[in-house]
Amino acid sequence: MLGGLTPQQFMRRHWQKKPLLVRQAVPGFAPLLKRPELFALAQQDGVESRLIVREGDDWSLASGPFKPRQLPPLKQPGWTLLVQGVDLHHDAAHQLLQGFRFVPDARLDDLMISWATEGGGVGPHFDSYDVFLLQASGRRRWRIGRQRDLTLQPDKPLKILQHFEPEQEWVLEPGDMLYLPPEWAHDGVALDDGCMTYSVGFRVPQRAALAAELVQRLAEDWTDESLYRDPQQRACAHPAAVPDALTDFAAAALQALLADRKGLQLALGEVLSEPKPLVCFEPQQQPWALGAVVLDRRTRMLYDERCIYINGEALRASGPDARLMRRLADRRWLKERQVLAASPAAQAALADWYAAGWLRRGLAG
Repeated sequence: MLGGLTPQQFMRRHWQKKPLLVRQAVPGFAPLLKRPELFALAQQDGVESRLIVREGDDWSLASGPFKPRQLPPLKQPGWTLLVQGVDLHHDAAHQLLQGFRFVPDARLDDLMISWATEGGGVGPHFDSYDVFLLQASGRRRWRIGRQRDLTLQPDKPLKILQHFEPEQEWVLEPGDMLYLPPEWAHDGVALDDGCMTYSVGFRVPQRAALAAELVQRLAEDWTDESLYRDPQQRACAHPAAVPDALTDFAAAALQALLADRKGLQLALGEVLSEPKPLVCFEPQQQPWALGAVVLDRRTRMLYDERCIYINGEALRASGPDARLMRRLADRRWLKERQVLAASPAAQAALADWYAAGWLRRGLAG
């Protein structure tokens, strides 16, 4: 899928460094969902979807869910339907996404499908994340460039570059794939009706937002009843001024909170394993029985040297139990003999996850 490169070579030479075009990355590739299936997903409340219509220099953007009559006619040129997180709702799409797990799961985000009529696209833009663009049906012309001027066109509902400067151009056919690092400007235009492109995107935590969530989680479990004392405080002429000593006290409190490295690692694992927004698990109705298990496609499962993280929750594990759970996280399934050999505590955890709908009986594929 990487044009003869091993995953190690790709990560070293291209990841966040330079684009890569792979002709027939997936030979004979055909859409995993037919158009009616994709449009049906866009009608669901729990699916993120967008409709983009271009008429000359005018653009419009609407968010789903969409009833069938809300979509333009199939023969109308210049419109695009984007359906996000298709891997959460379709087994084959989820399986395709697994082919990109040479990047850590903590960074892998989702599979988006773009369906467009001739002339459809989202305009020249750049993404803050890496992206693989796999052509599924029809043809799409891509122009890319190392954009320096990131000024956006004013008064547009989309983030369209005002001065796009393409350097390279290709036409992708079914099975072809283009990788782009962050902030490489690109413009993809459908050359046929029914043009379908699969986009594999990656999570890019924003530093301030991540810090805020981590501090909030750390504070929930942190106990320090130290009280502020100021025996050296003098009588003040400006009572509304915040004392410097109180600022120092607050800074010391934050430093003490963040000094808990193990707590920070625990909070980070919980944050990174949180399910995607809009994800809702359905509790299992059938009773639990020991046997092979496979993670639900919506489940996020990570680990570090101390804990297992699954859907925002942490589980301490060591020894054989830790090895078993790490195997489940890496492979996303366990054979029956592995489950039968697990400790009672590990089996109880699997039973709880099964009851919550986080995993299912049986093997993947």
